[in-house]
Amino acid sequence: MADTILHSAVVVTMDGELRVLRDGTVTVAGDRIAAVGPSAAVLAAFPSAARTLDLGGRIVLPGFVNTHVHTSQQLARGIADDVDLMTWLHGRIWPYESHMTEEDSYASTLLCGIELLRSGVTCFAEAGGQFVSEIARAVELLGLRACLTKSTMDCGEGLPTNWSSCSTDDCIQSQKELYEKHHNTADGRIRIWFGLRQIMNATDRLLLETRDVAQKLNTGIHMHIAEIPYENQLIVRTKGIDHGTVTYLEKIDFLRSNLLAAHSVWLNEPEIGHFSKASVKVSHCPASAMRMLGFAPIREMLDSGVCVSLGTDGAPSNNRMSI
Repeated sequence: MADTILHSAVVVTMDGELRVLRDGTVTVAGDRIAAVGPSAAVLAAFPSAARTLDLGGRIVLPGFVNTHVHTSQQLARGIADDVDLMTWLHGRIWPYESHMTEEDSYASTLLCGIELLRSGVTCFAEAGGQFVSEIARAVELLGLRACLTKSTMDCGEGLPTNWSSCSTDDCIQSQKELYEKHHNTADGRIRIWFGLRQIMNATDRLLLETRDVAQKLNTGIHMHIAEIPYENQLIVRTKGIDHGTVTYLEKIDFLRSNLLAAHSVWLNEPEIGHFSKASVKVSHCPASAMRMLGFAPIREMLDSGVCVSLGTDGAPSNNRMSI
């Protein structure tokens, strides 16, 4: 028995053989896909359904995965236009985020999730909010899949007063508690990763303990890396190395295959090699990159075997959330 049959479509399967069926059919029974295949064979196997749609050659494909999203920033669309990244963070976004309530975060995630769904996104990687339990509540209601993280910072300039008191121990412990509470909830749709906002607001201890705990729990780490030249310049000046963030992260043995590096715009050739060797994954956000950050060396990363995915970043970065 079938509830819905979508036939006469170009079906992009994304299966192991990457088949594209020029005259394909997808059959749905309950909340599961019951069959995918050539229209003639599938229609013969399912002669009737509550709803049958002739798609007339339209394309059917799996949901998109958005690998860098700030759900908590959805309500801030338009508040940080036409400024550089440091002004964007310290003068606009962090003051906004630090004054959010739990209910604000829930509403923001609902609105963000609805916009993601409208552009075909069914799974996303959260870049880091403060009220992860409220983000999870919204994700469960929407039916999305998500890897959620808490944004952690334990040092550096620009932190709002109510964020600057968070110690390294607090950052690690709060994430462990979120993992215990929400990991693999919502029928397995929600995963908890560990989040590091950026190297400019993380001590070495926070970096290395996050690395070790995430590895022990077999979960991911989401971190903004090499976004702007100033970041690299600061690391060269304060850490005594010859380039920037990625060079330093490689030096302290932080790079791992469970690391999702957001943006990664300002890398040199050796640093791309470090990413490739450690199997670091990259989330490329072209809209925010072209608006604020610069052009990432995507072709060079791909040629070096680095896994590069696509993200939208948050709404204030580009004023839209369409993948």
